[in-house]
Amino acid sequence: MHDDIDPDLGAVVSLRRYPVKSLVGERLEVAEVLARGFRGDRLWAVVDEDGKLGSGKSSRRFRKMDGLLDLAGTYDGDVPVITFPDGRAVRADDPGVHDALSHHVGRPVTLARETDVSHFDDGPVHLVTTASLRAVEQRLGEPVDPRRLRPNLVVDTGDAVGLVEDEWVGHRFQIGEVVLGVTDRMPRCVMVNLPQVGLGAARVLDAVTDLNDANLGVLATVVTPGRIRVGDEVRGA
Repeated sequence: MHDDIDPDLGAVVSLRRYPVKSLVGERLEVAEVLARGFRGDRLWAVVDEDGKLGSGKSSRRFRKMDGLLDLAGTYDGDVPVITFPDGRAVRADDPGVHDALSHHVGRPVTLARETDVSHFDDGPVHLVTTASLRAVEQRLGEPVDPRRLRPNLVVDTGDAVGLVEDEWVGHRFQIGEVVLGVTDRMPRCVMVNLPQVGLGAARVLDAVTDLNDANLGVLATVVTPGRIRVGDEVRGA
């Protein structure tokens, strides 16, 4: 890691985790961060009959499933609870959860916990800064809700200008008890444009593509596990 990064990077203003991959997640005040990432983050997924994971896109591992962003996932203890558009809340340990999901997405699916293959697309922890959000907003000409980007952390970088977290790649930083190592920029796909619970459709991907070759935010690995709280300072480590 390099040692020339500014020691004072900002402060955490939002923490989120996503109990079920590709569903809308939940906001946290305190996050327990393990070697795998935020405790419980994307630990569950909607799984197609051939084993592919439900997503907003299709790839070798993922299967595009319409309607997943109409659903919200939260935890009751260690059990995910899925809220449907009609207000129904179905627990992961309810035998009817598979039929409810299958009816919603229009194909036979199951809700499954992660086993030996990670549910993460690119890395265990994802963050974005307020500076980068402002840069996209200026290019797009309208506000960008960070929920579209599905970050684990939003870092307020004050008056900083531009895609500041791109400069963090290759560095370590500390937040509360946790040390993270930033590994790469975060590639974006069509999911940032899709409507979801509380948000309509948008044109964010074109702006991000023009601005930064379809990258926004950064990915990190967990060097030292621990707890992160909203308000914790982010410092170069």
